[in-house]
Amino acid sequence: MSEHSKGSFFKDFLRFIIISAIIIIPIRTWVAQPFIVRGASMEPTFDDGQYLIIDELSYNFRAPERGEVIVFRYPQDTSKFFIKRIIGLPGESIEVKDNKVYLDEGSKREEIKEPYLSETLTTPDGVVTLKENEYFMLGDNRLFSSDSRAWGPLSRNLVVGRVLTRLWPPNRFGYLPGFYKAN
Repeated sequence: MSEHSKGSFFKDFLRFIIISAIIIIPIRTWVAQPFIVRGASMEPTFDDGQYLIIDELSYNFRAPERGEVIVFRYPQDTSKFFIKRIIGLPGESIEVKDNKVYLDEGSKREEIKEPYLSETLTTPDGVVTLKENEYFMLGDNRLFSSDSRAWGPLSRNLVVGRVLTRLWPPNRFGYLPGFYKAN
């Protein structure tokens, strides 16, 4: 290889790296990022080791919705990331009673249907009234989930984004996996 071709190769390679960085870094920072599920708190919806893509952009244009599965910074240690389902929205009262979850709207109390649960055991009983920009989060595997029942409501500023795609394992690939349009 001549000196000219070596120089041309390295110049092209450097150009490729710079262009790739210009494209990838903003997407990774503001649009989407990978996430690997750790633990059993979201089984059977998500299993340990599954590879997900998190949408970080859509919540800049709309509020999170009940039933969406999101990734967020753990309120008691923001260096850790958790994955849970949104159960309660800002301004709502959520009641856990007799292994069921209710949306309590003053004179009206309605059970939140949760067909994604394999085990409906949800304890302890209690009522939480959410303030502005607070969410009540629960794992789908209630017996093995550290969630709003233990550490309280999640502040909106800790939300990273919603689960957009499951990439791994390939036989469970899907768009908006786990999303359930709740009542």
